[in-house]
Amino acid sequence: MDLNNKLCVVTGANSGIGKETVRSFAADGAYIIMVCRNEKRAQQARQDIIEDTGNTGIEIVLADLAIQHDVRLAAQQITNQFDQINILVNNAGLIADKREETVDGIEKTLAVNHLAPFLLTNLLWDHLQKANETRVINVSSEVHRIGAKCFDINDLQLTENYSPMNAYGVSKLCNIMFTHELAKRSKDNTIAAYSLHPGVVRTQLAEEAGWAMKLFYWIGKPFMRSPKSGAETTIYLATSNDLSSKNGKYFKNKKVTKPSAIAYDNEITAQLWDRSEKLTGLS
Repeated sequence: MDLNNKLCVVTGANSGIGKETVRSFAADGAYIIMVCRNEKRAQQARQDIIEDTGNTGIEIVLADLAIQHDVRLAAQQITNQFDQINILVNNAGLIADKREETVDGIEKTLAVNHLAPFLLTNLLWDHLQKANETRVINVSSEVHRIGAKCFDINDLQLTENYSPMNAYGVSKLCNIMFTHELAKRSKDNTIAAYSLHPGVVRTQLAEEAGWAMKLFYWIGKPFMRSPKSGAETTIYLATSNDLSSKNGKYFKNKKVTKPSAIAYDNEITAQLWDRSEKLTGLS
C-alpha cells in the first residue's frame, strides 16, 4: 500500500514500537494521528519524527486508554476532523504491577490491552469503511499462549487466578481473538485485520509492572530487539501488497504463525465480541 497522504492512526505512539511505526509511516508520506497518554512525551516524539523525516503531517490526540470516556473522546475528535481512516494500529499496551480496576470497574490490563482497541476500532468503524483499502493491525504477543492456559470467557477480568503475566497473556489472546472475529465480520467490505507478535522488544511496556518484571527487563535488555526491529512486522502488515488471503491471521517475523488453538475458535471469539460490547457499553 502506498501510504502517501493516507491517514494512519497509531496508539501508544510516543515511544518504542509505536514511535518507530509512526516514523516509518511519516517517511512514506502518511498523515498520522498519534494517540498518546502523556502530552510531553508525545510532543517530543512528534518533534523527533518531524526532524527525522521532514513530514509535518503528524497530530496528537491525548487519551488515557484505561478510561473508556477518553477513548470515546479520542474517537470523536478523529471522526470530527477526518472523513476516512486508512490504517489503524492498536499498539498501546501495559503489564500491570498488581490487580487494579479502572474508573469503569474493569481490570486495568484487560481495559488497556483489549477493550480500548476493541472500543476504538468500533467507534472508528464507519470511517474505516469509507477508505478504499483499510487495515486494522493489533499488536499482540506470544505471551498469549500463557493466557490460553487460564482463559475463561466467564472470568475475563481474572477475579480468580490473577497474576500480572496471566492478565497480560489473556489480554494478548483477546487481541488475536478480536482480530479473527473482526475479519469474519468485515469479509464483505474493504477492511482487513491482522494481529502480530513483535518480538521481545526494549520498550516501556513494563514501566507499570512490579520490581521483578522490571528487573527481568533490565537483565534481558541486551538480548531484546530494538523498537525499530520490533516495528518491522507492523509496518509490513500496513504496507505489503501480498496479504489478500491472510485476513484475520496472526503474524510473527512477517510470516503467518499459528496461535493457540483457542484463538480461532469461532464460538468463543463470537462470545468474546459480545462480552466486549457489554463491557464497553456498545450493546
